[in-house]
Amino acid sequence: MKKHAALDKIRNIGIIAHIDAGKTTTTERILYYAGKTYKIGEVNEGTAVMDWMVQEQERGITITAAATTCIWKDYYINIIDTPGHVDFTVEVERSLKILDGAVVVFCGVGGVEPQSETVWRQADRYNVPKIAFVNKMDRTGSDLWGTIDQMHKRLAANAAAIQVPYGKEDGFRGMVDLVNNKLAVYKDDKGKELEIIDIPEDLKAEVDHHRQELLEKLSEVDDHILELYLHNKEITPQILKDSIRKAVIANKFTPVLCGSSFKNKGVQLLLDAVGDYLPSPADVPPIKGINPETGASEEIEASDKSHFCALCFKVAIDPFVGRLNYVRVYSGTLSSGKYIYNAAKNVKERVAKLLRMHANHQEIIEHAFAGDIVAVVGLKETKTGDTLCEEDNQMLIEAIHFPEPVIQEAIEPKTKNDQEKLGMALHRLADEDPSFRVIYNQETGQTVISGMGQLHLEVMADRILREFNVQVQVGVPEVAYRETITRKVNATGKFIQQSGGRGQYGHVVIEMEPQDGPGKGITFVNKIKGGAIPQEYIPSVKDGIFATAKSGILSGYPVTDINVTLVDGSFHDVDSSELAFKMAAGIALSEGLRKAHSILLEPIMDMEIAVPEEYMGVVIGDLSSRRAKILSINPRANIRAIKCNVPLAEIFNYATILRSLTQGRASYTMEPSYYHEVPLYISEKIVSGYSSSGAKRN
Repeated sequence: MKKHAALDKIRNIGIIAHIDAGKTTTTERILYYAGKTYKIGEVNEGTAVMDWMVQEQERGITITAAATTCIWKDYYINIIDTPGHVDFTVEVERSLKILDGAVVVFCGVGGVEPQSETVWRQADRYNVPKIAFVNKMDRTGSDLWGTIDQMHKRLAANAAAIQVPYGKEDGFRGMVDLVNNKLAVYKDDKGKELEIIDIPEDLKAEVDHHRQELLEKLSEVDDHILELYLHNKEITPQILKDSIRKAVIANKFTPVLCGSSFKNKGVQLLLDAVGDYLPSPADVPPIKGINPETGASEEIEASDKSHFCALCFKVAIDPFVGRLNYVRVYSGTLSSGKYIYNAAKNVKERVAKLLRMHANHQEIIEHAFAGDIVAVVGLKETKTGDTLCEEDNQMLIEAIHFPEPVIQEAIEPKTKNDQEKLGMALHRLADEDPSFRVIYNQETGQTVISGMGQLHLEVMADRILREFNVQVQVGVPEVAYRETITRKVNATGKFIQQSGGRGQYGHVVIEMEPQDGPGKGITFVNKIKGGAIPQEYIPSVKDGIFATAKSGILSGYPVTDINVTLVDGSFHDVDSSELAFKMAAGIALSEGLRKAHSILLEPIMDMEIAVPEEYMGVVIGDLSSRRAKILSINPRANIRAIKCNVPLAEIFNYATILRSLTQGRASYTMEPSYYHEVPLYISEKIVSGYSSSGAKRN
């Protein structure tokens, strides 16, 4: 393969779509027609080159974004095939951050499906130009024009067809090119024999109609086309092609192509469109960064001659070469054996080896240039989102935005011997996948894993077993409730023991009151006067208060948001000790909690749900049944954004519930907000359940 391409001939593209729209099948055909593979891989047979993970082959879905490179005509195309399942949306997120263009694949039967909306919004957020490919035109019920209509309504896209299908469903044989006014007909099953002929007379009326639609859509964003169109002047194929390219790069227009990847039709013309319409690294605006020394914003010019600058967008562990850092080179040259600087971590890193990736296969290269996407071996500290540059010319590119995990489960090894191996496995997986989080909950004694959905966590548990040979049990985590008081009280604690010889004596009087605001924890104030308790015992009193507060009297949850004042007490010259005063303080706190009628608090989450208007009623109704407090409902493009506060206990597995309520078309984000009193009827259930189990929390 050619080692270096001119910048204007490079295309860095992603294949993005809803699950089962045909992304991986399309990518497999691209590799076949570009001569990268000599046998067509099939997803349903588990032979797809891009779906190389065991879990991908077993489930028939893409789980991790796979990178490859091919050459089509004189274009050098770096391709990232992304997952379509919403649980692995982080792979789409990080890919779009570093790509220059995207091919959005739609199912000709399903049209604009739920995850199509999500990936489209992700591409819009990163201002990535797009072309659309309506796949499965050979299937019964396929409808190119219905799909384009849905793109207008659901995605607010300025889209128009640049191809018209020739034949319907089983009779799909090719497509009319509206740009060149030619008909492309496939002559063989493998799609290699493509005949370009004039448009038959019986199709000309339909073709003219759709070409007018294309010109009208382009006229909305291109004044030159508008002028030619209004004055009925000739619009040549080259003028039309230049106009489409300009509008696509400006992200003002989406050309729509059609085909059937599985039946080997339309992929070569899609590759032509990638070269003709999607931008090269030189066409997109320079990426912006911050100079860490001055804090000033600077632009990074895409050029081999500029200072080196790259972004690490993915970390993967290879069983043979170890840790791989996938990087997009924005400027300058990267060479194996050289030292580079991680501006995010302030460390020097050595590039041991450079690899051009083809899914999980590797090609060793010596140099990478501006516009390249490569894998680096040897980086020890670099993680996803870190900027790599020269130490003398430092730059920080904005880190990648990752969505917050929406589901969590407790995990533990089946045997104690696997505890250490599990910790290492979780650390490695969290390093690879920023949307996978691991937290050890001191209050419940659980290791809690968080992810983007049930399937995400299932795959992680499966990888722990297969890759690290650790058998695990996965359960449901507990809600971390809190306990507090509602009124001011005085309480006394005495610890007196006499067992012959020296005894134990401690006596304290405390005053307890609620804090003047939430989130302040426990404060301790010493107001002892006149030596009622010697000064050396005061720290023991404080230790006793805080130790007892770790486990309240209602259900063993930690006590919070109280102010404890030590006001009085007494001591014995011989029997008093640090232990006695620590025990007495704990007794006083427990008595005070009973006298003050302590209550349980529950974590309340700030939640924002993006939902299409037709599902708003059912979502709000469901939220009401979950004790949610609706704060606002705001229009946003073609959706509604519902902001609310909702108890965490009510929204475990909410991702699955929301998908079922909205056919997968809604999404949400949430984060902890504050603690609030648990309703009495729920508090009674929690307390009675704790009492009957005889449990104790640490």
